[in-house]
Amino acid sequence: MNKSPAPVPPRSEASRDKAEQLRKAAEKARQERELARDAAEAERAANEETRHAAEAARQALTDEVRATTEGLDATLEQMKIVEEMRRTLREFRDLKLRGTN
Repeated sequence: MNKSPAPVPPRSEASRDKAEQLRKAAEKARQERELARDAAEAERAANEETRHAAEAARQALTDEVRATTEGLDATLEQMKIVEEMRRTLREFRDLKLRGTN
């Protein structure tokens, strides 16, 4: 009742299986690195778009502030002109009142 041991695959077959497993693992790692690289590139592109949008918003705000400043300057100049006109009118009235007395 001698049982013969289970057949052992030849060493070259085991080596090929191991090499195939290593190749598959290396391919999987390469694909994962590629996916990570693609994700990083997509994130970089999204960050760049966000930066451009923020710059455009900053520029728009700067333009709005400049326009507001110009508007306020114009209003101030108009107020100065109106005040000068009032002063001139008062002086004119004062001269007219003195002339009638």
